[in-house]
Amino acid sequence: MKRLSVSAVKSASRPGRFSDGDGLYLVVQPGGSKSWVCRVQKAGNRRDFGIGSAAKVSLGDARERAREIRSQVEMGLDPLFERRKAQGIPTFREATAKVLAAHRKTWKNEKHEAQWQQSLRDYAFPHIGNVRVNEITGPMIRNLLSEIWLSKPETARRVRQRVGAVLNWAYSSGYRDSEAPMQAITKGLPRQPKQDGHFAAMPYAKVPAFIPKLRERESFSRLALEFAILTASRSGEVRGATWDEIDLADRLWTIPKGRMKANREHVVPLCTRAVRIVERCAELRLPGCPIIFPGVRGKQPMSDMTMSKLLKEMGEPFTAHGFRSSFRDWVSEETNHPSDVAEAALAHIVANKTEAAYRRGNLLEKRRMMMNEWAAYCEKEPSA
Repeated sequence: MKRLSVSAVKSASRPGRFSDGDGLYLVVQPGGSKSWVCRVQKAGNRRDFGIGSAAKVSLGDARERAREIRSQVEMGLDPLFERRKAQGIPTFREATAKVLAAHRKTWKNEKHEAQWQQSLRDYAFPHIGNVRVNEITGPMIRNLLSEIWLSKPETARRVRQRVGAVLNWAYSSGYRDSEAPMQAITKGLPRQPKQDGHFAAMPYAKVPAFIPKLRERESFSRLALEFAILTASRSGEVRGATWDEIDLADRLWTIPKGRMKANREHVVPLCTRAVRIVERCAELRLPGCPIIFPGVRGKQPMSDMTMSKLLKEMGEPFTAHGFRSSFRDWVSEETNHPSDVAEAALAHIVANKTEAAYRRGNLLEKRRMMMNEWAAYCEKEPSA
C-alpha cells in the first residue's frame, strides 16, 4: 500500500527519508531539496538508485521508474547500465575525451595529457575509435596492440594501459557490463624482448674531461647541461627552472613539488660554479622571461630533446639523465658520504617506511658539502 500522496510530497519539509513502499523513498535534504531514491536488495546486496528530483519527477513517474528498476534487478540486469544504454553509449574516442577531462586536474603538466592523446590517436583510434565502448572486445584490443607489441614495446605497454583505463572508466560508469580483459590480452601476445631500462650513463671518471669540452662554446643548452651535471638533477627539473626558485644569497634552488617526480618540494644546494652559471644566464636573460634556460622560442623552456641533441652533436653516446648515475657511482666508489645523503641529493623516495622516519630532515648541509666535492671533482684536471 502506498504511503505518500501528491500533497504529502509537495508539503514535505522536514529533512529525512520517507518511504512510499516497495523500496521507493522521498529524500528531503536539510536545504529543502527533494529527490527520489529506489532501494533494491537481492542476494544480500543492497543498492540505491537515484530516480531524480521530486521537482521534476512526479510521484506517479517515480513509482513507475521504481517498478522498472526492481524488474531489471530481478532479471539480473544492472539498472545503471540499462539507463546508460538508453542515454546513448559513447564511442571509444568520446569516452577518451571524458577520461582526459576527468584526469586533467590530477596531472602535473599538459605534456602528459598530450602523450595520452597522441598514443591513442595513433594506435587505438584507427582500430576502435568509432566503436562503442560496450562493443569493444578482447580480440579488438589484441589486434591493435599486436601491430606495435614487438616493434615499439614501451609504446605498446603505454597504449595497453591507456586503453584499459578508458574501458575501466566505461565499466565503472555503467557503459560496459564487464571490465576489459587486459591480463588475458597480454597473455595472448608474444613475450617482449627484455630491456635493462637504464639510461646510458657516462662513467664518472670521464666527466672531468667532458666538462672542458662542454665549455668550449656557450649556449643555454650547454649551460643547462652543466648545471644539471653539477646539481645531479633531472633534465626536466633544470629545463623548467624559473628565476623565482633561485636564492643566490643562500645558494639554494627550491624546486616546487608540482615539478618534482615524487611530488615533494626539493631544495638543492648550489656550488660556486652552479651559481656562476645562474649569474651568467641572468646576464643573457631576455626581458620578462621567467625561465632560466629558455629554448629557441625565447620565453618557453627548451625542448626535452635539446640536451640529448647536444650530446649527440658532441659525439657522446650518453643521456643527460645518465649523469645522475655518474654522480651516484662517484659517491659510492670515491667518497665516504652516506648513502642516505646521496639518495636525498637525487630526491629519491625511501621505500622502507622505518628508514624513512629517520630522514625527515633534508640533510641540507651534508648535501652541500657533498655537492661541492662533486663540483671540485668535475673540474679537476683530467688524467692523461
